[in-house]
Amino acid sequence: MAITDVAVYAHLSAADIEALGQELDTIRRDITEQRGPADAAYIRRTIAAQRGLDAAARLLLLCGRGRTAWLAGTAALAVAKSIENMEIAHNVCHGQWDWMNDPEIHSTTWEWDMAGLSSQWRYSHNYRHHVYTNVLGLDEDIGYGVLRVTRDEPWRPRMLLQPFQNLLLAATFEWGIALHDLYSEQERVADESAKRAHTRALLAKVARQAGKDYLLFPALSGRRWKRTLAATVTANTLRNIWAYVVIFCGHFPDGAEKFTQAALLDETKPEWYLRQMLGTANFDAGKTLAFMSGNLCYQIEHHVFPDLPSNRYAEIAVRVRALCEKYDLPYTTGSLSHQYLLTLRTIHKLAFPDWLLTATSDDAPETASERKFDGAVEPHTAGRGLRTALRETRRRRGGLRPVAALTATRVFTGMFSRSGFSPNAGG
Repeated sequence: MAITDVAVYAHLSAADIEALGQELDTIRRDITEQRGPADAAYIRRTIAAQRGLDAAARLLLLCGRGRTAWLAGTAALAVAKSIENMEIAHNVCHGQWDWMNDPEIHSTTWEWDMAGLSSQWRYSHNYRHHVYTNVLGLDEDIGYGVLRVTRDEPWRPRMLLQPFQNLLLAATFEWGIALHDLYSEQERVADESAKRAHTRALLAKVARQAGKDYLLFPALSGRRWKRTLAATVTANTLRNIWAYVVIFCGHFPDGAEKFTQAALLDETKPEWYLRQMLGTANFDAGKTLAFMSGNLCYQIEHHVFPDLPSNRYAEIAVRVRALCEKYDLPYTTGSLSHQYLLTLRTIHKLAFPDWLLTATSDDAPETASERKFDGAVEPHTAGRGLRTALRETRRRRGGLRPVAALTATRVFTGMFSRSGFSPNAGG
């Protein structure tokens, strides 16, 4: 089962959680008071640079000759689309730049360069996902209704195909997100006419997006339309795969915990903060990789402060990591490849039914609850929190981690275990 009592799982007292919340509130207040012209200049420069790169890529595809020009133009277009999707649109639609009062760079007016509607995404993502992060039955981003990423979801025969579904989802991620957002919108209205209106709105956006990408720009290329069409399809696919990798590495590696709805009962703001910190994961990145990921390499910080400017997440991360050290909490991070391989292990392993696996539903690398400690680790005492509890639990069990018992997957999962992959890396 998923976590029911966040405080018990975290091995923190009510006073500790309240103090943690106050320190996080201080970080929010500090960044809010500091943001100003330099931050506004950052997002405006980013938008201008992205649009310039997009235009240069299309000119290169239109006027360039040979395979090298096509490859360079396609790569530049994929980068431009990734920047628009990750660092600009995602963060603008979170309201990170609403304080500027710029009608163009505002969460209510920005429409991003992909198939889905920004307005539908804002409900399913900003509300359903960010408010109820990793809460079973409320956060529909847990596997996106396609993949089984926790043992709390019952196994079904169709899940044997999920390694292949995962590949398909990666390549068509923008279309999966568009349908996912539409489903969320339709679920919250009972009136059939309203549901049809949401469907028509999405179809209109799809028509505009597909018309621009697959009709307008190829038509402007004249006899070279096939070259432009191939470049656009390739760039969109690369953008989809990149967005998929970044998002999955922030939500599905070991250490990104899941919660039952009981965990929400009388949840306070400090407890919400704590749930966000336990339910997400980072990956290590330098400035370039951070920028290309929309600064979602700082997924923990993003979930704690989703509406603070993304260019501030690096400095926020230093303070959040220090708080994790102070309260003995894991700061779940690792290299991008580390986090993605852990995610792949979960996706492939959970394609099989639980009776073929050795770990329990309370103590698997990807699925845990407060019952994993089984009363053997003392409740919180000064300086002893979840990180110490996890370490002592592993020591008590001889440092062994359960892996899939199925012969066909033992090599796959064992390879990662022997390579030193484990949850809460770096924390």
